Parts: sequence; C-alpha cells; structure tokens
Amino acid sequence: MKPKQPIEYSTIGILSLAHMLNDMYSNYLPQMLPFLVAATALSTTRAAILVSAFTISSSFIQPIFGYFLDRQGKRWLVHVGTLWMAIMLSLTGLVTNYLLLVLLATLAGLGTAAFHPQASTMITVVSGDRKAVLLSTFIAFGNIGFALSPLLLVPLFQIYGLSATVYTVIPGILVALLLFFFAPKNNVLGGNAPTLSEVLHSLQTARKELLAITSVIAIRALAYTGLLTILPLYFQAQNLSSIASSHLVFIMLFSGAIGGILGGYISDRYGRKLLIVSSLVLATPLFYGFSHTQGILSIVFLALAGASLLSSFSVTVVAAQEAIPNNKSLAAGLTMGFAGGIGGLLVIIIGHIGDLYGLATAISVLFFLPLVAGIIALFMKNRPSAKAERIAAR
Repeated sequence: MKPKQPIEYSTIGILSLAHMLNDMYSNYLPQMLPFLVAATALSTTRAAILVSAFTISSSFIQPIFGYFLDRQGKRWLVHVGTLWMAIMLSLTGLVTNYLLLVLLATLAGLGTAAFHPQASTMITVVSGDRKAVLLSTFIAFGNIGFALSPLLLVPLFQIYGLSATVYTVIPGILVALLLFFFAPKNNVLGGNAPTLSEVLHSLQTARKELLAITSVIAIRALAYTGLLTILPLYFQAQNLSSIASSHLVFIMLFSGAIGGILGGYISDRYGRKLLIVSSLVLATPLFYGFSHTQGILSIVFLALAGASLLSSFSVTVVAAQEAIPNNKSLAAGLTMGFAGGIGGLLVIIIGHIGDLYGLATAISVLFFLPLVAGIIALFMKNRPSAKAERIAAR
C-alpha cells in the first residue's frame, strides 16, 4: 500500500500569502488610475490601454509557462516573478512618459505570469490527498489580496502622492525572500507532462466545449477587468472621494472572493454548468440594481453582484480541466491566462466607449456582459456533479 503523502501546511501558508500579495499587485494599476488621470489628464482609452498591457502580458504567457513547467519545475520563477513584478510596479509612479508607463505595466505582467503556473503546481505537490480544497484556499487568498488592494493603495497614493509607489516594493522583497527559502525544491516538481501531439489531440477532441468555456471566461474577464478600470474613474466623475470609492471596490471584490468559495461548493453539489449559467445571468440585474438605488440597498446590490460575477471563477477552471483531464496545467493556463487575456485586451474598446459616449454608458455595457456570458454558458457540456459521481461510485 502506497504511504499517504503528508500535507505541508506551512508551505501552503507561505504560497497562499505570496498569492495574496501577488494578486494585490495585480490590482495595482486600476487603483493608480484616478491619481494618474488627475495628474496627467489621461484619457479613458489610454487608461484602459495601461491596464490591458499588464493584463495581456500576465495572461497570454501563462499557457506557455504551464506547458513547460509540467515538464520541468523551475522553483525560482515564484520568487523572481514576485520580486520582478514588485520592482516594475514600484517604478510606475516615478515616470511621466506614457509609453514608459505602458512598458513598465507590460514587464510587470510577466512577473505574475511566471508566478501563477508554478505556484499552483507547488500547491498540488504539497497538498497530499486534499489537493482540491487546498487549491481553492490558495485561489481564495489571491482574490482576497485583489480585494485588499484598493483599501491599502488608495490611502497611500492620496496621502503621499504617486511617488509613494517606490515603497510598495518592500512587501515584494519580503515575500520573495520567504519563497526563496521555503518554496518546494526542484526535485519534487514537474516530470510527467504529455507530449505536444497528445496535447493537440486533447484540444481537438474537446474543441467545442473548450470554445464555450473560454468564451464565457473571456467575456466575464472583460466585465471584471473593465469594472476595475472604469469604476474608480466613474466614481471620481460622480465626485465620490477616493476613499469612499476604494471602499465600494473592496466590497465588490471581497464579496467576489467569498462568492468564489461558495460557488465551488455549490458546483460540487449541483453541477458546474448550473452554477456558471445561473450566477452570471443573475449578476446583470444585480449590477443594474446597484446603479439604480442608493444607500445601504445599493451597497447590498453591489456585494451580491460581485459575488455572482466571481462565483464561477474557479469553477470554470475545473470545467476546463474536466474537458481535457490529461492536460490540467494547460487547461488552467488557457482559462486563467489566455481567455482572461482576451478579456483584458478588449477593455480598450470599453475605454474608447467611455471617451465617446461617457463613463455611464461604458459602465452600463459592462453590467450587461455577464448576461451574455451566462447565455453562452448554456452551450457547455452538462457533466454530473461531483456529489453525483461520489454517490454513483459507492
């Protein structure tokens, strides 16, 4: 009998902490935008391009990293990637040239593209027989970091100005050192990856299902990244203070992190497709409820909308892995990376809509997108729920 693999909780804790910081940095640029716009009169289109540059470089490279990291682990990517991103972002407040800003944003994205595939692999290596729940916890820490970003960065920029970005390199240095000393070693990473021909065969076999899943993710990513980019500018135009705006963005993102955990639990019991379709369709009226009400009711609508929008975040990754079960890392790269990058690229169009027709129109378009994604999700394959499979196996 094969001995039970021990779970390395301390390593999981460090990797989850690193993921929280990594995703806090991933939401860095949207928090800067209102201050950049005030200081440089940046157009909405140019602001969207800046965020898209980071999103595209951090996303499109992930499938490539995922494929090669399956074959040979490279532990240095997690700590070097974290430090690299921290350094690039810490320089953004010190430059005034727009092209240089775009270059720094693009280079910063490469850091998180290096971190995510290797860190996810590390979690599965040290999680013993509890891989699914511990990987979900790892993802939840990232979502919480994303949510904390406006609470921590907006006051920093408001009090000390954009030059304060230089100090944000310090957490990156500390976490990179933790990863350098405590991340799993190379001799336990990588090794049994499928060949390129096997990968291509899997993609061909499941092409229709993968097309539906990646389309859903791309549209959801467009709505998500677009809201992160446009909402702070919209709140600024509505004469809302930067602090109040950051609180509203935090509420949406933190609710989304909780929604992601609940969504995984619900999808295990009742099926992936049902959760994905219903949550995305529900998100649109909830967002419109937020924009057409005031006070506490408006905040409740925003929290519920954020939870609905992101409750399918990890579920779509699992759905893709179930579609090509022999290529799980590639599936994660395609869903978390490539499809998300497509959404990030299209944010430029939303920014242009904001310039031509106003920020309110751009926001309205973004609110409508989850409904479109939910309708496309109807074309996904309806697989048995994890609960049904466990019952059938008895």
